Amino acid sequence: MHDHPTDEPCFTPFPPAVLRPADLTAFSRGGGARTIPLVTQAAGAEVFLTGQTVFDGGAGIALHTHNCPESVTILEGDAVVEIDGTEHHVSRFDTTYVPAGMPHRFRNASATEPMRILWIYATVDATRTLVETGVTSRVDAEHARPAL
Repeated sequence: MHDHPTDEPCFTPFPPAVLRPADLTAFSRGGGARTIPLVTQAAGAEVFLTGQTVFDGGAGIALHTHNCPESVTILEGDAVVEIDGTEHHVSRFDTTYVPAGMPHRFRNASATEPMRILWIYATVDATRTLVETGVTSRVDAEHARPAL
């Protein structure tokens, strides 16, 4: 079951932190979506990544897959999530789980109101592969284009 003695930590601890999204830089994902990285490798995370993405009215992201499981919770607004070809309407506090390699995408169900999600990737080395192009990049690589 365990590959380590129970009296030893299974990873180096992330330094204690209070992260306030309103005080952090948002990065453009294009198409009216902005990501706010929270728990990241750059901040000392060694096990998982978290952040928020804010979608303007009508905004959505392209169909994609990841190299690890992802969980998303709707924090604000209403969304349509497509998972493996099936669309689901989700609203505040609804949570998704998507296994590695499964195509999915989110879009704001409202044309006018914002939508906000909290995402969690099961590894700091999370990648995103766009289904349409096959292009793969690290999730944290998109944290380089500050939103205007």
